[in-house]
Amino acid sequence: MSSRGGGGRRGGGGGRDRGRGRGGYPGEQQPSAWVVASGPRGGGRSGPGGDRGRGRGAGGEAPPTVPVASHQSAPAEDPSSSVAGSSSPLIHEMEQITLRSPSETVAVPEVAPQQMQPPVSSKELTHARRPGFGTEGRKCIVRANHFLVEVADKSICHYDVAISPESISRSTNRKIISELIRLYKSEHLGSRLPVYDGRKSLYTAGSLPFTSKSFVIKLSDEENMRNSRPEKEFKVTIKLAGQADLNHLREFLQGRQMDAPQETIQALDIVFRESPTANYITFSRSFFSPTFGHQSDIGEGLECWRGYYQSLRPTQMGLSLNIDISATSFYKPLIVVKFVAEYLNLRDIARPLSDTERIKIKKALRGIKVEVIHNKDSRRRYKITGITSMPMNQLTFPVDEQGTRKSVVQYFRERYECHLKHVSWPCLQAGSDARPTYLPMEVCKIVEGQRFTKKLNERQVTGILKATCQRPQQRESSILEMVHQNNYSDDKFLKEFGIKVNNKLTPVEARVLPPPTLKYHDSGKDKLCNPSVGQWNMIGKRMVNGGNIDYWTCINFSSRLREDQLYGFCENLVGMCNNIGMVFNPTPFIGIRNARPENTERALRDVHRQSTEKFNKLEISGRHIQLLIIIMPDISGYYGKFKRICETELGIVSQCCLPKNVMKGNNQYLENVSLKINVKVGGRNTVLDKGLNYRIPLVTDLPTIIFGADVTHPAPGEDTAPSIAAVVASMDWPEFTKYKGLVSAQQHREEIIQDLYKVTQDPHSGTAAKGMIRELLISFYKATKHKPSRIIFYRDGVSEGQFNQVLLHEMIAIRKACASLQEGYLPRITFVVVQKRHHTRLFPENHANRNLTDRSGNIVPGTVIDKTICHPTEFDFFLCSHAGIQGTSRPTHYHVLYDENYFPADALQILTNNLCYTYARCTRSVSVVPPAYYAHLAAFRARSYLETEVSDAGTSTGARTRDVAPPVRQLPSIMDNVKEVMFYC
Repeated sequence: MSSRGGGGRRGGGGGRDRGRGRGGYPGEQQPSAWVVASGPRGGGRSGPGGDRGRGRGAGGEAPPTVPVASHQSAPAEDPSSSVAGSSSPLIHEMEQITLRSPSETVAVPEVAPQQMQPPVSSKELTHARRPGFGTEGRKCIVRANHFLVEVADKSICHYDVAISPESISRSTNRKIISELIRLYKSEHLGSRLPVYDGRKSLYTAGSLPFTSKSFVIKLSDEENMRNSRPEKEFKVTIKLAGQADLNHLREFLQGRQMDAPQETIQALDIVFRESPTANYITFSRSFFSPTFGHQSDIGEGLECWRGYYQSLRPTQMGLSLNIDISATSFYKPLIVVKFVAEYLNLRDIARPLSDTERIKIKKALRGIKVEVIHNKDSRRRYKITGITSMPMNQLTFPVDEQGTRKSVVQYFRERYECHLKHVSWPCLQAGSDARPTYLPMEVCKIVEGQRFTKKLNERQVTGILKATCQRPQQRESSILEMVHQNNYSDDKFLKEFGIKVNNKLTPVEARVLPPPTLKYHDSGKDKLCNPSVGQWNMIGKRMVNGGNIDYWTCINFSSRLREDQLYGFCENLVGMCNNIGMVFNPTPFIGIRNARPENTERALRDVHRQSTEKFNKLEISGRHIQLLIIIMPDISGYYGKFKRICETELGIVSQCCLPKNVMKGNNQYLENVSLKINVKVGGRNTVLDKGLNYRIPLVTDLPTIIFGADVTHPAPGEDTAPSIAAVVASMDWPEFTKYKGLVSAQQHREEIIQDLYKVTQDPHSGTAAKGMIRELLISFYKATKHKPSRIIFYRDGVSEGQFNQVLLHEMIAIRKACASLQEGYLPRITFVVVQKRHHTRLFPENHANRNLTDRSGNIVPGTVIDKTICHPTEFDFFLCSHAGIQGTSRPTHYHVLYDENYFPADALQILTNNLCYTYARCTRSVSVVPPAYYAHLAAFRARSYLETEVSDAGTSTGARTRDVAPPVRQLPSIMDNVKEVMFYC
């Protein structure tokens, strides 16, 4: 049996990387059944003090034997089984899972497809309760952008609103109700001042003098002044629907009720939204107005507007109003000709538009409102539905019943004495294809205040970030200024409902968790590292498991690099890799070469072909190029193609480098690239010292696997592209540094991960169990010789409204994946949602106190909060695990939805914080726990495989008009050798 020690210069330091042999297996043969191997644990590099060999450790004794229940053990007595006796509907649903009999091998049970559907209702599901508050760490006070809200004990009545004819426009609905209140407030509404959500719900402080009443409201048609009926008539019926339960809300906020009174909170939130909705442009929970100032040009016909975010939240201190600064992009109110020139970066606006340019403009302007300016008597507005395929000087339309046709140019000249200039350009089209209205671009002006919802380019994103990138002290001042400007104390709707808002930031008790000790290789000067303020460096350190690269080459697609720069960069990069612990052959396996970007595919395939020929010539079987260094072209747009060809077709791990960074070639850049390369070839950069020594509570005592999962959705406007799900899982218990990643495509905008577990039918092999969870569990077993007794599942990207749906479906899928491997196999699961898209910001109590801030002025890494602004009863916390670089740091919110491992608050908070120091790509702690971060990277990588050129078919509304969802475009399969390493880093 190999001990965890006894290595030499190339020894382990905790090594679990693949070595020359595997303890407990005959040669390289893999286990044929899901059972625990009790043989010696070989396969990694030896620990310090011996030669490079077959050990697995970093000194100390062999790991303890982990008791695992046999097939016959009762699940309730199995240390890895679920909690018995729970009445949760989730547990009840899981109990319905069919388990295989002990006589079966890894073949899986037949599971009916309908079992994978989530339960119809999740209202009874309760989330994990807070196990207590954390106590570890140095205590301090921070301020949060939450403002305490007091609600008077008034009766809040809910009324259902029905408007006929029905309008899909919230703006129109609001105008109708506003007119109704103006006309009938005193006579029929009992002088109440209602608030309205723009759809079906209206709320009043106290009851109206009726339970049901209908009104007739006439509204002028502002957008169609030529209409023969300038006024349109609407019938509005208001009917009592219920009453908000303020007592339930108070009980919930005080922790005596578990279920949140969402309808009551929603009613109060609508009260808060009434005034800003009437005065500002609304997007989701944010409000924008030119009156706020700070408008800035971000290029291509767009500008950035500053605004504020507002949300009413239940917290331990009571109701709080979360206020933050926000920014988004708007169309500039330009004549469309000028917008087109800016959007397409046209220098010559006299020339005709190409088909590609026309399609681009069509996508940018579809759905946008314009105002015609050629007719002084009527500034009529139109909504753009498309762009004509023909230029104006060729475009004709019938002008009378006899079918007489005129060109658009002729019509405008004769009717309006308007002499059009850009006659070679197409027209904007309003109306339907059957009854189109043609509008020359030069007589149309974009209506102000329309948000740009398409994908922004890199420059525009930078412009948006600059608008909100404020140092903490400046952002705190901006928030307080916005609160003062909103003047909640004088808001007539808040007064009506008896609501008061404290105008000061909330002081919150926080704790600063200490950083973990990181283990590096014993051959380096510094074997242990204690990070300072979330940062450290590689000086005097060597990777804990340096990877081997014997076969590599480089291909350059940039015309900016001289040959000496190219060869010099490769030499310096190899030198850096060797200096910090890798074994990197300085001689490329085949020659370094240059290639043109237009010959991308041929150049990559030539590398693969030539290397294969050389391997055959040298009679080296079963090997391939381990690393291909790619110097990117001088223009963008090739990354996805490089990665798709290398990872899904050729089976080559690649490292892409930008030419500007190659030309600089500074040591910091080389070091960062070396860290990425090491994990891409199977190495590990560092590990947690406590993990190495089995001293992480509830994680190292029993085999534990940590998952990270995320779903990324297409950019706005890409309505037929699939969503991409990614799941990663740790493969090196108990250190949790190496993660294998899998990806899958699913229906557009589908948040629930569909491919966690599935059963397929094959005419030849019959029923087969598959799915990402199952594959990763098997991989964990092969890598560690243990089946996990615990699962920690960090799930990124889930909004609060989707908590129950995601939890129910994905927990059941995890259970089924486990059950398909062994009867009674029910590892304890902790399901944690990771939220980065929130608006809570934390500020130091004293900005001048350097002990409370990092160099950027932000709160220090390790700051954790589980009081005051957190959930009244559920297990959640905010953690700022990283040092700020610019702007104001955003803490990550972790919400434990399900916890069979009974984590104490300190244990999960410390584990999460410590893991943030193990991110492979840099020597800094990161803001999101690495498993979730890696899942995001893997999903982003998979999306790059699908990148295609813009086509006319890719309209921005196509998917919304379909009755049936389009088939999911499947991802190309990643080659097996690539999947085994952290290729996504």
